[in-house]
Formats: sequence, C-alpha cells, structure tokens
Amino acid sequence: MKALVNDRFSNVIYQSDLISRDLSWLQFNWRVLDQCKKSNRSIFERLKFLAITASNLDEFFMIRVGSLYNYLDYDKERVDYSGLREEPFKIKLMVESQQFHKEQHDYFVNVLLPATRENGFLLSNAKNLAEEEQEKIKDYYYKAIHPMLTPMVFDGYHTFPILMNRLLIFGVVTRNHGDKKENRKLSFVQIPSNIPRFFEVEREDMVVYIPIEEVIREHIVSLFRNVEIESINLFRITRNGDFTLEESEDVDANFLEEIKRKLNTRKTGRVVRIEVEEGYSKWMMNLLKGRWELQDDSIFKVERSSLMDFTGLWQVINNRRFKDKIPAIPDPVTPVSYPTEGADNIFQVLKRQDVLLHHPYNNIEPVFQLLEKAAEDPYVMAIKMTIYRLAKDSRITSALLKAVENGKHVSVLFEVKARFDEENNIREAKKLQKAGCFVIFGVSNLKTHTKLLLIVRKEEDRVTRYVHMSSGNYNEETSRFYTDLGLLSTNEIYANDVSEFFNVITGHSIPSVYKNLITAPRDMRNQLIALIKNEAQNAKEGKPSGIVIKINSLEDSEIIHAFYEASQAGVPIKLIVRGICCLRPGRAGLSENIEVLSLVGDFLEHSRVFYFHNQGEPRLFAGSADMMVRSFDRRLESIFELLDTVLKQQLINLLRYNLRDNVNSYVMQEDGSYVAKTVGPDEKPFNVHKEFFHVTMSIIMKAKLF
Repeated sequence: MKALVNDRFSNVIYQSDLISRDLSWLQFNWRVLDQCKKSNRSIFERLKFLAITASNLDEFFMIRVGSLYNYLDYDKERVDYSGLREEPFKIKLMVESQQFHKEQHDYFVNVLLPATRENGFLLSNAKNLAEEEQEKIKDYYYKAIHPMLTPMVFDGYHTFPILMNRLLIFGVVTRNHGDKKENRKLSFVQIPSNIPRFFEVEREDMVVYIPIEEVIREHIVSLFRNVEIESINLFRITRNGDFTLEESEDVDANFLEEIKRKLNTRKTGRVVRIEVEEGYSKWMMNLLKGRWELQDDSIFKVERSSLMDFTGLWQVINNRRFKDKIPAIPDPVTPVSYPTEGADNIFQVLKRQDVLLHHPYNNIEPVFQLLEKAAEDPYVMAIKMTIYRLAKDSRITSALLKAVENGKHVSVLFEVKARFDEENNIREAKKLQKAGCFVIFGVSNLKTHTKLLLIVRKEEDRVTRYVHMSSGNYNEETSRFYTDLGLLSTNEIYANDVSEFFNVITGHSIPSVYKNLITAPRDMRNQLIALIKNEAQNAKEGKPSGIVIKINSLEDSEIIHAFYEASQAGVPIKLIVRGICCLRPGRAGLSENIEVLSLVGDFLEHSRVFYFHNQGEPRLFAGSADMMVRSFDRRLESIFELLDTVLKQQLINLLRYNLRDNVNSYVMQEDGSYVAKTVGPDEKPFNVHKEFFHVTMSIIMKAKLF
C-alpha cells in the first residue's frame, strides 16, 4: 500500500506518537482504491470502488479540508496530531491528495478503460460514432439539453455568478471578433445535475456511453454566436461543507429554519478544490484562483483521456444489461440465536430469549416486523425510538404513521443534523410531527447517533417492554451492505436502561446509574478507559489479560494513551479499525503489543464490538459509538453489554473471524501506512464477507480469542 511521502514534513510527522486524522483518512481511501486493482473482481465491481473513492474524496474536501480552511481563513490556530501547524499541514495534505488523485486517473485510463470493450461497453466521444448515432445525439442535445443551459458571463458589467458545488462547468473564454486579448470575457455554462451523466447508445452487442460534457462540447458554439471562442475549459469545484451548529437549549421551529439556512452554505461556501481539464486557459485559472484565494496545490488536473467525476460511473454500473456481471449478495441466513419453532410470532420469541442479529448476514426483517406488528397490535401502548438515517420511502416512517393512526403514543428523537441526510430527515420528521408523533429535533448541541427502540405492550396482568439496540441505522437499504449488530430483547435490565435513557432525552431528568448501558457524553470515555486500565492492572499482576476492539474510527487521544499504557503493561491488544486510526502500533517502548487491522471489501464494516478479557470472564459490548472525540463529547451514543452466554460467544466468534481474514484485511504499520494481508502457501482464503453466511452454533460455542 501507499506509504507516507518522504518530504520535508515527514520527520516531524513520524516523531509524533499520534497519526494525523486526515492523513489516516487518505490511507483509508487508498485501501478502497486497492479494491479496484483486484483482478478477481469484474470491471463493474472495480468501477464501483473507483466511484466510491471519488465520493469519499468529495466528502473529504467538503468536510475535512473545508474545516482546515475555517482555521486558515479566520487566522485560528490549529496543531494537527502530526505536529504541523495549519499552513504546513495544508501543504502536506494537498501533496497526498494530489498523489491519490493522480493514481485514480492513471489506473482508470491505463487499466480500466482498455478493458471496457471486452465487457460489452465503451466510453467514447461523439466523433467516434456512426453518422446516424451522431444524429441521435444532435437531436438529443437540441431538444433536451440546449434549452436547459444558461451561459453566465462575467465582465465589467456582470457580477460573478454563483457556481454550484460538484457540478461540471464549462468556462468559455471569448472575445468579439477583432478585439485585443485584454478584452476577453469569461462565461460559465453549468451542466444541470438532473441531466444523465452519459448519453447511452444501445447496440446489439455493446452499450456506448458518451459523457454529457462531450455532447455539450460538440455543440457549445450554439450558445456563443458571433463571437470568437478562445478556449473551452471543463472544470468542477468543491466547496466547504463543514459547519458547526450552535443550537440553543430551547429547540423549536426556528432551529429547523437555521438548519435549512446552513444547508445553503454548502452551495455557496468557500471553494477548496478545483478539478480542471489539462490544457486549460491560464488566464481563466488565474482569475478563478484570485477570486477563490487558492494556490496551485488546490488545482487538480484531469487528462482529456480520463473522466471528470467518477461518481457518474454509477450509471454504467447500474445498467440492467450488466446486472449479472456483479456478484449477487447471498440470501440472509437465520440468526443462530433465533428459534426454529414459533418464529412467526416475534413477541413470543423475544419473551423466551434474546436475539442478536448480524447484518447483512442476518436479515433486518425481524426489526421491521417487530415495529410493524407493534403499529397494528391492539395491546401495544407506546413506541419510542431514535432515528439517525432513513431510507427513502422508509418502512420505519410508514409503521410509525400507522401506529399514530391506531392511537398509540409515539415519541421519536429525530437527528436532523445527520450529515448529507439533513433534508430527507427534516422532511420525514415533519411528516411524523404533522401526523401527531411527539418529535424531538435533537438534544441541546449534541448529535443523536445512538440507535434505540422501545415498545411498551400490555400483556395480561403485566407490561412487557421490547427493546432493540443497534450499531446501525434503521435503514433497509444500507442494511444489505453494511455490517451491523442489533440486539432484540425483553430483558428487564435492558428495558429499564433504555426507558431511563428516553426519559432523560425527552424530558428534564438526570439519569441514575445505568446497569447495562454506557452512554455519551455522560461517561463513556471514562468507563472505557477504566476497562482498559483493569486489563493493564491484571497484566502487571501477572494475570491473563487481553483487549480486542472492532470500530470504524480511533481518534480520541485519551483513549489512545490508555492503550499505550496497557501495551507497556504487557496487555495484548488487537484493534480492528476500518477507517481513521490515529494510534501508532508496534512502536518500541510505546505500543509493541498493539496490532491494528483494517477490513475493506464487499461490505462496509460498520459494527462496533468491545472485548475485555477480565481474567477469563470476558465482558463484551456492542453499540453505536466509535472512539472519537465527537463520539464521547458531542454525540448521544450508547453501547450495551451482552449478558447471554450464547450471544457473548457470537461476538467472540465475530472478532475471531475478523482477525482470521486474509482476503479483505490490511495490517497497519508504525508510520501509518498499510500492507495487505496475503494468503500464505499453506493457507486457504478466509473471507469474512463469505464465511459469516455459514456460521453455526457449534462454531460459535468453540470460539476463543486468548
């Protein structure tokens, strides 16, 4: 894998005990890009991962680079974990980003493009088409595209237009016939986002994709009559999308209006990156750089033989003609903890036993079934839940609306600040509120990231509370390719804790001590550090010890230094961190006993699991939280301890399988780079994204970590 660049900043970076969050994120995107290079994948899978890297990079510039510019633009001090101040760090970040951008496009042009024809499609420009096909494109342009295009001139009489974030834009430099160069004018033609990325030409044995910019380029003179076109320049800008919401304690309708206003800043925020075709007008670029206060390192050049904005490749990937070229996800299997008899009545099942779901290997259907039955069941009195992200046309919304219609009390803590889902969440929340749900739009200045569901049901002479606690969102779409955990239970310990949690967030209450839940921002960091220190103390006393943790991101410095101290005490620590990891493993005198793995493959690893050896009486937790400052201090989070022996074994086996994987796994090096695990000469491939479909009770009960 790609190692850090050896430049004038590398020594400063390497000397730090912590790794830069942003540089670590770029390393994660290298691992995603590595999926494109796996020859056992079809070209459609490889294009899919390329599109994901492009989407990731867009978000990186909008949020992380945007955040850095918040410091640069307002002269605020910031020292990165690497030890670098704002400006040197920006230079370092742009060097790394430029290298990644170049690798993306080189691989696309040199490896993926040449393989398209043999796979039944081509990316081409209009000039390579037959005459009748060119006529179709011409007709399409003048009837469907030309009326939507609006040239916007910038000169002494016209103000600089608002150019939209992440749209393809033509910058057209013109002048009147006979005018001198200093009388140039610059016009912008933005390609609307509702025009398909490619014009598709269907042939009997082939689909030819013509990028929409090539269709427009071929006919753009129709927008500039009787003037001389000096140059036509395709570019794309990325704007700062990072904003911090300062909500008041008294959240009301004004808060929703504030959210809507801040969403608009993503359209007009400061420009942090320009992608532009090579051969661009230097006059135009100097004008844009001056206007947006950018340096050359923020200009990302794209070869004409490549493609600007790889996210558009989803149109190719999702073509029904190629549906059989992408391996289908196997059908979900029944959870090992789910009974074979009486499974049709979810209420009866959960009164007998707890059920642990591991998605996507187990279907999320039992959760939706529970909620939908609760909405119709005459004995259900109340439903309370937290919502972070929902699918479009969500079954969750439909079930809650049905529950209100049937006279049940419904309370929903709706997180309207879920990044890039704000508009959908506001729309769904308003729908529920209008129907009569009690909707809470966030709590103070915290983001609600915990995933909890409570159903209160009257049964004969008692009330039973049904609980679902999860690491993942209530989203039927992402549950098919995100790995997540969810616990369904009627255990009174869980029910009391979840009931108390909802009372705290919906009213004015200070929680008593939870028996099972560990919550943030209350005391999650301190409790996790206490668990780590307990393992360190056991190691110092010569007792058995060990820690295995699976999370998405590790960034909190207090937690990291607790791991360092435990390592120095002799605790074996294995961390499975999909994305950002700011801890340095394997450093002499600091972290020799720490190993860090990252799994990147067909499914997006999203579950969080925490294992502490505890002298052979292991304690296991799962939930929504990563080990990040924001998770501990600025979010409502929860993790829950597993109590049932079988379910604890299920989590132990989950961790054991992740550690065994030699197909999707990358080993983190001390310098922050990663090396892919390979299948040894005496080994068989072990791919967790396949093996979890074949887990049995026998396998689970034999699982051990230490």
